[in-house]
Amino acid sequence: MKIKMTEIRNEGIPFDTKYFENINVNRSAVERRAASLGGRRTVKKEFQAAWLLKAITCIDLTTLAGDDTAGNVERLCAKAISPVRKDLLEAMEMTDANITTGAVCVYHNMIEDAKRSLGNSGIPIAAVSTGFPAGKISFEQKVEEIKKSVEAGATEIDIVISRELVINSKWEELYNEVKACRAACGDAHMKTILATGEIPTYTKVAKASWVSMMAGSDFIKTSTGKEAVNATLPVSLVMIRAIREYQELTGIKVGYKPAGGIQKAKQALDWLILMKEELGDEWLQPNLFRFGASSLLGDIERQLEHYITGRYSASYRHAMA
Repeated sequence: MKIKMTEIRNEGIPFDTKYFENINVNRSAVERRAASLGGRRTVKKEFQAAWLLKAITCIDLTTLAGDDTAGNVERLCAKAISPVRKDLLEAMEMTDANITTGAVCVYHNMIEDAKRSLGNSGIPIAAVSTGFPAGKISFEQKVEEIKKSVEAGATEIDIVISRELVINSKWEELYNEVKACRAACGDAHMKTILATGEIPTYTKVAKASWVSMMAGSDFIKTSTGKEAVNATLPVSLVMIRAIREYQELTGIKVGYKPAGGIQKAKQALDWLILMKEELGDEWLQPNLFRFGASSLLGDIERQLEHYITGRYSASYRHAMA
């Protein structure tokens, strides 16, 4: 059975700088902590296979290319519904586990194609919005774009913030922008993309995370996947500690989505371990954690075949979305 998004949504709290004005992130400490993950923690054999199957259920399987077609989206959705080859699931005795990806993520004009292709699968449709990826459209256009995507059938909206508001520390303006986007989403859940590769300091990333959550974001997300630098473990650590502090203040659990550049199964394991250690097992479910990825699924399936057969197959053997 599909796990739904957070039942208790983040309604946000009134804007007040007292919650974040004194934040000052120690870059070297953050990077030391993040660097420790790959070296000191690992999972092997059947445990690794189990973690990789978990990772699949947390993938927002994504196509955001300029040459997207209805056929591309149809293949994406077919892979989202059946992300692992049947013979591999049979070998792991997981055929009854109903493993699907967490969602599919597309541009607005591909929502109808995704809706038709997913049918009654229950897999959510996420649409990127607000002038993705740069966000360089008017405020009115951003709000209208969100509304149109929701009307078309998107149940999750990935918005991009105006990065200049973060760079210039215009926190109340950022709050008002995100809050208006949240209102435009209606019942659809909102993931707020910070585009951390374009934010100059970890301190500003932490403050932008706080403001976005205060304004009602259901998820905060690292990147569009189009920046020169996308998801990294250090920036993820900064953002998920902001999530933890926000929960301590409000009691509300906000989700997290690293996106861009996560292509290998080993990377997925690093992020899952980070989430477990920093936020606990609750954040290892698709209602609170997602990967934004396109090629990650292929490598995970390849690793699962290695677990079963003891041999690595060529990547072309695994259907790519």
